[in-house]
Amino acid sequence: MTLIAILLGTVAAGVGSVWLAAALSFAMLARFTQHMLSLAAGALMATAFMHLLPEAFESEAGAQELFAVLLAGLVFFFLLDKAELWHHGHEHHHDAGHEDGHEGHDHAHHGHAHGHGHDHHAPRSGGWAVLAGDSVHAFGDGILIASAFMADMRLGVVTAVAVLAHEVPHHMGDLVVLRHTSGTQRAALVKVSLAGTVTALGGVVGYFLLARLEDFLPYFLVAASSSFVYVALADLIPQLQKRLGLRETAAQVAWLLAGIGLVTLVSSLAH
Repeated sequence: MTLIAILLGTVAAGVGSVWLAAALSFAMLARFTQHMLSLAAGALMATAFMHLLPEAFESEAGAQELFAVLLAGLVFFFLLDKAELWHHGHEHHHDAGHEDGHEGHDHAHHGHAHGHGHDHHAPRSGGWAVLAGDSVHAFGDGILIASAFMADMRLGVVTAVAVLAHEVPHHMGDLVVLRHTSGTQRAALVKVSLAGTVTALGGVVGYFLLARLEDFLPYFLVAASSSFVYVALADLIPQLQKRLGLRETAAQVAWLLAGIGLVTLVSSLAH
């Protein structure tokens, strides 16, 4: 009975939050794409710095070890990003090489260097980092929900609802990123939903091995934080660094702060 409750709670929190975020964000994407990028950057940074990292550092894990995991995560996602760009540039070179020779190769690299924020058909950085971070975070959420259900059924329900609530804001940011990398709303929704199902996996693993995995939860949280920080600072923020008028700049800052405020508000209400 407890395992069934854990499965229901984790699926509701992991996948339900994605669909709720989609209902809220996709309705605004058509008219406010650039604003949603600002909102996404604020939401991801706030989730990492105001929720995940504080929760990790409140544990008994050593600060030096946690910072080492954070650094390793940032380097990992940087390397993953470079590998993705190299792979795409390599394929582009082979496709165009027979027609354009060396010029095609130079054009591929020029496109990555200068067209990163404007070509919606080319693979963009950040997508896989978001999915990896979501999966790690979802796994940790599953363990948290499982531990709550094993302590008390009502506490488990409350925890699942709280997880669903605080996941919605940063899933809105994730969907914006994946919408750009995937090209369609449906593909973005499917990918983030699949990442959300990892919550159920974390719940099942937590149910059977909770005593052994509990000590590793802070490291899961820090690893997830590293992906959100990398995506916000390496992918989203650079897209917003354009020469704009005062009104457009003020709008960017306002939506960035709105993303931070949204996560702060929802997290406070959830707690």
